[in-house]
Amino acid sequence: MPDQKTQIVVVGGGAGGLELVRKLGAKYGRKRHDIILIDRNLTHIWKPLLHEVAVGSLDANLDEVGYGGHAVRWGYRFFNGSIESIDRVGRTITTAPLIDERGDEVIGRHTIRYDYLVLAIGGISNDFGVPGVREHAMFLEDRPQADKFRQKLLNACFKANHAQQTGNPEARVRVSIVGGGATGVELAAELYNAARSLRNYGLEVFDENTLEVSLLEAGPRILPALDDTLAATAKHELEKLGVKVLDRTQVVRVDDRAVHIGDGPNGTRMIEADLIVWAAGVKGAEEIKLMSDLPLTRGNQIVVRPTLQTETDDSIFALGDCASCMLPGRDRPIPPRAQSAHQMASLVFTNLVRAQAGQPPKDFVYQDHGSLVSLSRFSTVGSLMGNLVGGRMFVEGWIARMVYMSLYRMHLIAIHGWWRGVMLIVIGHVNQIVRPRLKLH
Repeated sequence: MPDQKTQIVVVGGGAGGLELVRKLGAKYGRKRHDIILIDRNLTHIWKPLLHEVAVGSLDANLDEVGYGGHAVRWGYRFFNGSIESIDRVGRTITTAPLIDERGDEVIGRHTIRYDYLVLAIGGISNDFGVPGVREHAMFLEDRPQADKFRQKLLNACFKANHAQQTGNPEARVRVSIVGGGATGVELAAELYNAARSLRNYGLEVFDENTLEVSLLEAGPRILPALDDTLAATAKHELEKLGVKVLDRTQVVRVDDRAVHIGDGPNGTRMIEADLIVWAAGVKGAEEIKLMSDLPLTRGNQIVVRPTLQTETDDSIFALGDCASCMLPGRDRPIPPRAQSAHQMASLVFTNLVRAQAGQPPKDFVYQDHGSLVSLSRFSTVGSLMGNLVGGRMFVEGWIARMVYMSLYRMHLIAIHGWWRGVMLIVIGHVNQIVRPRLKLH
């Protein structure tokens, strides 16, 4: 149809997807384009902050972004749902029915046309087929999971506090975290930050000594993305807090209140835990295999060319954790990091603009700006500007902390624009002073 609008559908409102629709809406508006964001949630929160939401040191109600209001402000449409299938011939997608907690259908199955489709649906934790993980472990992949963990953590803390007050001084809260990457390390440190504050919230005898945290890593050391020296520094800081760091530790089974690890020729050993968090690895969701015939990796990630277009369809792009992009001259795909999603969103925006102008797409050039890991208020370690100095510009302490905090500020500016982003940063500083240190509700 000659008057039909160009329809660009973005599935997934994570860091990359939300930044992309903001840019598209700001450039095109609604006169000749229909920009649609599809997400199963109603709000967005930056995924690297979920460990703070999980322990209550960040109030997600103040930091999350409502898709509906954001869409009105930036000239795109928001559709609450999740993708079920892709018809590449008819250039349509079908969304699954939205069901509430009672099993009632809220929104029925929908078919949505597209001229260009961008898949930014993120990834899930890789359980590597370990028995019991999906049944008994918790994950930190979205806000509902973080809220669930916080409630279970608080219940365990209240229970231990009551037990100590009523004659059981040995009562403890035992947390096992599987995965020594950034999420696992940051969560372990944040738990001790929260434990030191709980005494001010009605838990008279509770402190960090009541907490027993084990961090389990299958590889030779935690934080494999960092230099050996920085990883050793982080391990030392965690152990000073009281975290029991177990590297070269393979989990073979997870039960309701225990993690079973391989113990060499002696078989297996059990680590008892009140809470088990799985933060090991990233893969694509299982539903990706069913929704289309797009080429996938063994980990269910969508294979894309350097232009971030899928191998079999130029009108479909993929970015972020759900995409597997192998650039020329590299032996590994682009790592699943927030900075990767941010850079991919910028390139997809550029290539969508170029495609509509009849210009050839550009290839993705990944700029490794380094890695930073926050140990809550205790320390921050990392490397900066990896491409420029070979990953050897190491930073620790307050400098690293300031740079780490700036990453979230850059995200706010990317999704809100400069003026509103800066205002939210200022409001965030005020909130740190006036609001409680922990969110217990």
